[in-house]
Amino acid sequence: MPTEEELFAAVDALLEEEAQLPPPAERARLREAAGITQARLAAAMKTTLQTVKNWENGRSEPREPRLTAYQRLLEGWSAKYPKHPAPVAAPVPEASTASAQQPAPAAPPAAPAPAPVTAPEPEQEPAAGPSTSSRRPARKAVPKPAVDPQFPHGPLAVLDGGGAAYGIDGIVLDCPATTVPQLVDWTLKESGLGAPRLHRNGKDFDPLIVLTESAAVKFGLPARLEGHEARRSLRLPEDHPVVKQIAKAKWELTQRGFGPWPRIYRKATGTQRQCVQLAILPWEALDARMWSGAAGLPPAELARALGIYAQRVITPRGSTAVTGLELMTALRPPTRAVKDPQTGAWVQDPSPAPGSLGKHPMDPAPPEATPEHPVVVNNGWTGGFLDEEAYQWVRDPKLLSDEECLRPFAIGLDINTAFLAAAARLVVGLSAPDHFHHPTFNKKIPGSWLVDLSHIELDPRLPSPFTPSGQCPTGPAWYQTHTVAYAQELGFDVRPIEAYLRRETGAYLDPWHDRLKDAYVDTMADLGVTKDLDDHQFLAAMEQHKQTDPGMAAVLAAIKATVKGGVGKLRERPQGRHYRDGDRWPALERPTWRPDIRAAVISKARVNMHRKMANVAKATDQFPLAVLSDCVVYASPGRSPLDFLPYTTSGKPLPGSFRLGPTPGLAKVEGVAEMAWAVDLMEKGFNPARHIKGDGL
Repeated sequence: MPTEEELFAAVDALLEEEAQLPPPAERARLREAAGITQARLAAAMKTTLQTVKNWENGRSEPREPRLTAYQRLLEGWSAKYPKHPAPVAAPVPEASTASAQQPAPAAPPAAPAPAPVTAPEPEQEPAAGPSTSSRRPARKAVPKPAVDPQFPHGPLAVLDGGGAAYGIDGIVLDCPATTVPQLVDWTLKESGLGAPRLHRNGKDFDPLIVLTESAAVKFGLPARLEGHEARRSLRLPEDHPVVKQIAKAKWELTQRGFGPWPRIYRKATGTQRQCVQLAILPWEALDARMWSGAAGLPPAELARALGIYAQRVITPRGSTAVTGLELMTALRPPTRAVKDPQTGAWVQDPSPAPGSLGKHPMDPAPPEATPEHPVVVNNGWTGGFLDEEAYQWVRDPKLLSDEECLRPFAIGLDINTAFLAAAARLVVGLSAPDHFHHPTFNKKIPGSWLVDLSHIELDPRLPSPFTPSGQCPTGPAWYQTHTVAYAQELGFDVRPIEAYLRRETGAYLDPWHDRLKDAYVDTMADLGVTKDLDDHQFLAAMEQHKQTDPGMAAVLAAIKATVKGGVGKLRERPQGRHYRDGDRWPALERPTWRPDIRAAVISKARVNMHRKMANVAKATDQFPLAVLSDCVVYASPGRSPLDFLPYTTSGKPLPGSFRLGPTPGLAKVEGVAEMAWAVDLMEKGFNPARHIKGDGL
């Protein structure tokens, strides 16, 4: 029997414990029973609406002095509005009785993750009521993916100077770290951040912590880096205190050092990865040209935007170009695990995984390389190079008709993510190139062909499909398969002189295309531009879609930059003033340094653009004024592209011509200007397609 002293001591201990608040669902029930809105409760508690929402959905708990006041309020409501007894449960059907009596299997132990706690958040304005004058569509809720138990708090967090780490779905974590090594430890051991792999043979994604300026200063980092003009080389010196702290704690930095996107890691032991990615906002980690002002968003809104990008694309690993390249590898891992037939153990297959580029770099054929590449310099190659680039063409002003000059407007049409559309079902080489002399052309074999297309004569009011300048070739030149196939499609005989072709082929970019296409379409839909809109509705929605939601507009800009940058990274050139021609540079050590794949994407995109322009000319006798990459400018009798685009008698867009719409490969308005302005630029030798962005009127 316990003594009286023991019982009193136990009771005193209970009295000293903090009283527990009712469960989150009960808190919401009591407030609703009292007829009080969340906004009114937030005003009474001198906090934000989002904080009250966090209290009622279990994402965070109040802290003193609000804890006592909130507890008193709930106790008062509980006395006035007691909970009704729960109804008697219906009998369990016999068929499920046996399974219901079985104990539930124990869940596997998860890594410790801190419960989200409240933190100062930006005040949210109450939603505006319906307005008859506003054409802005209501913000649509982004569907939430299933929570991975291994990473309960999502892929990333944005950390402010007060220790509040803002995650996805409104989660706010309390980060007690005061040094960068402590931040890394907290992220790996307590935060519950990270993301699952995209392919079964791939790797889970490391957590990302985004540091605001106040957080960077708190951890001893400078608010700005020196030498702002040369962002590529920006990094902390090795004797900086933060770099020394990292080394002392036995963490390592990658070769890029501590720059805007530092990676801090320890060498893996077994299957355990220990790596954290940081992004330093004041050091322009989120370049405004790619992220459309995302760095200026409040931490909670920035976390939402980055989280949506991470869920739809991939957790950012650096610039959008770097991330685009990483996405290719994440979706097509270079290796796979196979069972050893003798031991039964899982081992790494020494051969490349099917459909991948493998884990070892591959030298290109000489005409596919760049002039400074070792295969060119060391072998004395003088046979010319592929020139598969995007269009930069302006029609000769002398070829403008009087009718065109009298039209009042010039309208620029932009192809949505033209490179992404070109990547769809694109067959590329997976093996090393083989050299052939006088081969028979086969449009199904990817490679580079030396062929003379200078004899082909086309309408001078259209750019040549064979050169990025739009000028006719002057002799034999190297072309990618799609360019030569288009010459054959136009009805001309092609007789290659030489070729570098690949025997192993595959649609390497297909999963990359599919994921980015879904991300682009879903984000456009979140901005009110959906696939079910007719052309008039589409044009109206596009006029104000970027103002609908700045965070989602930043996500859309980043997705487009991921496409373009990822393709560009396939042929990354050497950097730095100390480079000498013939030396290898770091990018050459990647299996994804594949200039032939980049050439295939650009060649197909340019051919697609020419095919559409030729179809419009054939149907309506209208010719472009200028083309720049994926933007084409036409003279128009009105301010809308509907005034000059060809339609069938049934009101449908003419097959094979430019079609308006929100999916990759369809068109949108790039800008509208006066025709006189466009003609003046053309006569001065400038390209109107470069300057027509926006509304010039």
